[in-house]
Amino acid sequence: MQYLPNILFLIALLAGIGFFAFNVRKLVRNIKMGRDVDVSDHKPQRWKNMAKIALGQYKMVRRPVSGIIHVLVYLGFVIINIEVLEIIIDGLFGTHRIFSFMGGFYDFLIASFEVFGFLVLVGVILFWLRRNIIRIKRFWHKELNGWPKLDANLILYFEMVIMCLFLTMNAADLQLQLQGAEHYSSSAGITGSFPISQFIAPFFENMDISSLIILERTAWWLHILGILFFLNYLYYSKHLHILLAFPNTYFGRVRPQGQFDNLQSVTDEVKLMMDPDADPYATPEGEDDLEVPAKFGASDATDLNWVQLLSAYTCTECGRCTSECPANQTGKKLSPRKIMMDTRDRIEEIGKNIDDNKGIFKDDGKQLLNDYITPEELWACTTCNACVEACPVSINPLSIIMDMRQYLVMEQSAAPAELNNAMTNIENNAAPWPFNQMDRANWINE
Repeated sequence: MQYLPNILFLIALLAGIGFFAFNVRKLVRNIKMGRDVDVSDHKPQRWKNMAKIALGQYKMVRRPVSGIIHVLVYLGFVIINIEVLEIIIDGLFGTHRIFSFMGGFYDFLIASFEVFGFLVLVGVILFWLRRNIIRIKRFWHKELNGWPKLDANLILYFEMVIMCLFLTMNAADLQLQLQGAEHYSSSAGITGSFPISQFIAPFFENMDISSLIILERTAWWLHILGILFFLNYLYYSKHLHILLAFPNTYFGRVRPQGQFDNLQSVTDEVKLMMDPDADPYATPEGEDDLEVPAKFGASDATDLNWVQLLSAYTCTECGRCTSECPANQTGKKLSPRKIMMDTRDRIEEIGKNIDDNKGIFKDDGKQLLNDYITPEELWACTTCNACVEACPVSINPLSIIMDMRQYLVMEQSAAPAELNNAMTNIENNAAPWPFNQMDRANWINE
C-alpha cells in the first residue's frame, strides 16, 4: 500500500503519454496524405524564421495588447512546465521537492514559477474578457459558431484551473512546512520561495495537518492530471499550434510573396509555343521523364501538399488573417481563417473515414471544393498576401486558394466570365483588352 500512489502515478503518466503518442501518429498520418513537396532549400533562412517567429514571437507583438499578453502566457507555460519534471520525479519515487538541494537557486526557480503562473492566470482572464465581454470583432465571425467558440473558452478555463491548482498546491505545501508536517518540513527551514501563494496560505492556517495533506495532494494530483489531459486535448483543439508552430514556421514560405508556383508541364508547353525554331509536332526531348500531374490544382484536401495540411492543423483561429483581408472587409464571403479551418476539417474527415474502414478510404461523395469551400469564396481573393503577412505562425491560406482556383480553371473551365474574356484576349491578342495586336501602340498617337 505504501507504493500504491507511485504505481497509480506511473499508470496515469504512461496512459497520458501513450494516448498522446497515438494522437501524434494519427496527426502525422493525416499530414502525410498531402502531396510531397521539396522544402530542403534555404535552410539558414528557415532556421532563422523558426527562431524569430515561433520562439521569439516576433509577429505576435505587432498587435501590442494581445501580443504582449500572449508572450506572457507563452513564457509562463514554458517556464512553469520545467516544474513538471520535478512533479514527475516526486510522483514516481515518493519524494518531496527533489530539486530542493539546489538551495537558493531552487528558491529562485519556485518564485519564478509562481510569478509567471500568476501572470498566466491574469493573461488568460484578460483573453477571456476580450473574447466574451469586450467581444473583439474577429472572434465573432460565423465560422467560429459552435465548437470553435466553445473550444476557445474551454482552453481558457483549463488554463485558469491548472494555474489555480498550482498556486493552491504550493500554498498548502507552504502551510504544511510552517506547521512542521512530516515529509514536508525540513530542518533547513522553508523549502522554496512562494511570493504569490504566501498570500493564499493564511486561508488554510486553521486546518489540521491531515486536512492540509488531503488538500495539497488533491491539488497536486489534479494539477498533473490536468496537464496530461490538456496535452491530449491539444489534438482536438485549436491549441495544436503549441506543438506545430515550430515546424510550420520552419517549413513556411521563404520565397518572395508575389512569386507563384507554375506547373512544369504548362511551363514546358509555353516555352515550346514561344520558340520560333521548335517543331510543334515533334516529341519533346525527355517526354517520358516528365511527370504530368493526374489533376491540375486541388479539389480535395489530399490534392494539397503536406506543408499546406501542416498549416491547416497549425491554425490557431486567431482571425488576424481575416481581419486584414480586404475582400472580407468589403463584405465578401472569403475568410482566410475559414479556408484553413475547412481544410483541417476535411482532412480530419478523410482520416476518420480511413480509420472506420480499416485503413482504406471509401469515397464519401464529398470534397473540399463546394462541400466546404465555395468558388465564390475563392474568386473573392485579390491575392494581396495580406493574410499571409498577418499570420503569426507563417500560415499561407493564399496557396490553398490558388491551387483550388487552378483546378477550377484548368480542370473545369469554371473561371468567372470576366476572367475568361481576359484570358481569351491574352491568347488571341497578347493583351487582356479586346483589340488587334497591331493596334496596341496606337495610344502613343493620342
